[in-house]
Amino acid sequence: MDNNNNSWMHSPPNGAPNNDWAARPGNDQQPNNNHVPNYGNPQMNNQNYGAPQQQQQQQQAAPSRSVSNISSTSHSSAIPPTPPIPSQKAPTTPRSSNANNAGIIVANRAGDEETEDGRIRNREAATKIRDAWIYKQIRARQDEFTQYKQGRIFVGTWNVNAKGKDENLSSWLCADWHQHGPPDIVVVGFQEMVDLNAVNVAVENKSQQRSQFWVDRIRNTLNSRENTMGDPMRAYTQLAVKYLVGLLVCIFVKAPHKPRVKYVATDSVGVGVMGVMGNKGGVSIRLQFYDSTLCFVCTHLAAHRENVAGRNADFANVFSKTSFEIGEEAVKEVIRLGSLSQWATGTNSVGISDHDISFWFGDLNYRVDESIPTERVLELSKMNQLKELIEHDQLNVERAQGRVFQDFEEGQLAFKPTYKYQPGTDLYEERPDKKLRAPAWCDRILWLAQEPGHVAQLNYGRSEVNISDHKPVMSTFLVTIKDVVLSRREQVYKEVMRLLDTFENNSLPMVSLDRIKLDFGEVRYDQRVTLPIIITNTGKVVAQFRLVPKLDEVALCKPWVTVSPTYGMLIPGEQTEVEVTITINNATAHALNTSREVLEDVLILRLENGRDYYISVSGKYARSCFGMSVDDLVLYTDPIRSVPLDPILRAEKYDLNTKAAMCVPKELWRIIDAIYEKGLEERDLFSTPGNPDEVYQIRECLDTGAPFDNFSVHSMTEVLISFLSNLSSPVVPSSLFPTLDIDAQNIQSYARKFLEDMPPIQYNVFIYMISFFREVLLHRQKNRLSPAKIARICCTCLVSSAQGNGDEGASSLPQRRGNMQQILLHFLETNSI
Repeated sequence: MDNNNNSWMHSPPNGAPNNDWAARPGNDQQPNNNHVPNYGNPQMNNQNYGAPQQQQQQQQAAPSRSVSNISSTSHSSAIPPTPPIPSQKAPTTPRSSNANNAGIIVANRAGDEETEDGRIRNREAATKIRDAWIYKQIRARQDEFTQYKQGRIFVGTWNVNAKGKDENLSSWLCADWHQHGPPDIVVVGFQEMVDLNAVNVAVENKSQQRSQFWVDRIRNTLNSRENTMGDPMRAYTQLAVKYLVGLLVCIFVKAPHKPRVKYVATDSVGVGVMGVMGNKGGVSIRLQFYDSTLCFVCTHLAAHRENVAGRNADFANVFSKTSFEIGEEAVKEVIRLGSLSQWATGTNSVGISDHDISFWFGDLNYRVDESIPTERVLELSKMNQLKELIEHDQLNVERAQGRVFQDFEEGQLAFKPTYKYQPGTDLYEERPDKKLRAPAWCDRILWLAQEPGHVAQLNYGRSEVNISDHKPVMSTFLVTIKDVVLSRREQVYKEVMRLLDTFENNSLPMVSLDRIKLDFGEVRYDQRVTLPIIITNTGKVVAQFRLVPKLDEVALCKPWVTVSPTYGMLIPGEQTEVEVTITINNATAHALNTSREVLEDVLILRLENGRDYYISVSGKYARSCFGMSVDDLVLYTDPIRSVPLDPILRAEKYDLNTKAAMCVPKELWRIIDAIYEKGLEERDLFSTPGNPDEVYQIRECLDTGAPFDNFSVHSMTEVLISFLSNLSSPVVPSSLFPTLDIDAQNIQSYARKFLEDMPPIQYNVFIYMISFFREVLLHRQKNRLSPAKIARICCTCLVSSAQGNGDEGASSLPQRRGNMQQILLHFLETNSI
């Protein structure tokens, strides 16, 4: 790939500007920054994710780039540029559940040095913060020392269902070579290359043999005489292979590029049985291609149509646990190239998001939502009428809600669902002796790019190879690859260092904070409030700051507080803003209601080689019925907002030794009464989302005792479901789940025992809700509800999602929840309780 060898590059065709063609091959194509449409989330329209606008501004502000092609012109120069297909990007949300510790400088506290005048300095932290600032400046100027080249990456995924002999793979691996030319990198992932039985999961005695079989098949296909024409420059060489039970990922690269590949590393994460076994999980390979870092993750996530939460959890586990130990030198080189998103983590490993481009593919197992019957899904799939199915695709819905694959993008689904087929045919599985399953796009390919304009998806489709119950899926990407000119980079580095040196040779750092007391006032449940602190470097030298934990603590702050950023560096006169945010979630609300927590905290801002600043954080919780338990709510006839949080004041005002004041919480009665008043005949009751403003006002009315305005019944039903779902303890705990299968013979006895075992208050609430839903079903002709749908709603809002004890039965959690749903359906359909 010598820049002087014109056989390995060419200018953008059709007269497209060089700096634009890397992001979009056509003259009028826009970058792939389309968002997933709003699939029924009432709050989505009010959230400002900002990702597309920010990407567009970055691309407009970027300097002009010279882009060449790393593929041979003799193979591709006659191929017209293909516009990238539109992609769907999920909202930007925090990737880590431990947001308080995100981006913390890793420095040994034993290295803290205290001077005679009380100043504390940690040289390790200071060095890392300094390096982070330097690398940030270099990254901002990377266009000055980087040449940008274009290459093509093919990604394919296939769940082979433990099958495969001598079928032709060209229609899958080489389907678009005539249109886009041979790719520079070929990445292929397999799932279920062996049967996922107990022996194979525990021993992996066939995995190596089957992985070698498929690797050989891919190599032979790519390097067939028809593809290479006897030219060794067209041949592909194997880079890496990683397998885990039935999972396999392998990477091949064109022979001329092999010398420019380094720092190849692999990892595997099992999330199957007991959360660690390899029947489900991910296998990953990362590498440095020229001067861009690439990561490829092949996964097989949790099965079953209803187990969306399990798939989301599997994604989070694989994403957080995947780590590549590439060594200190490799990390430093990646940083010097401006490619690492975290500059001073203090480790020799990198994660998935630390790469320029990451691809995530495999049998993700997301299905079409259960609200569409299986027969309807089959009918639409066979007729290739996909719009309704795409709108109810679970992965699209979960990404739109920001619960999974945050910041990842995916191309539009323009092909029929890839699962479930009769093996050996092109027919969906409908045989009478087989379980009827709704077709689904289980097999997917997504990507994550630090620079969204550096990836353009040329195609996204499926192959019709039919030996498995899944169809293979493939996608070809046009990616922008960095090739750093070392002499230019060193010049930029020297300029940055000269700027820094002019400020580091003076005296001690000094900063001013515009406030050291943060009073958030009254904070409500499920509310996110942010206050800024302006830090100004008032001294004559560089000031490095970081938040540190309090003595004998590990976390920087309490769980309900988040701070961003937690560290930084300022040159003299420079300002920066640190945002402190309070969020009251269910766990925090429960702790506040039980007097185990107060909205008070102290943040310690440490100035390296300087003093510590103590920032007080306080607020007043506006007590809410949301996040409380029914046992507590029935004790008070007054509005819950007026009930003191302080246990002493509460004891003085109320005699809590008496029995419960009410049979059911007054808040629940008010909502039910309002829904009765609004009418139970409303079409699509419990299906149509409410108005977000009305939902907020209804919650305030419940907490303050104020009368309801003329709110819509849909807003009322949304509040009802939210109220029950967010109780600190569920109405039906997991300990009451049936441990054996439910059938017509034993359902009556199970139902009776279920009621007998319920605590009194929970019993009252349960009977109250079942009676209400029976009344709702009397109007089913107009509200279009059915007992089965109501049972699913009850399972969502009344039943615990916790797994309970592992010795409660051999049935899996989904089966036990299914049994619980049958009991709920029985209560709804029977004439008496």
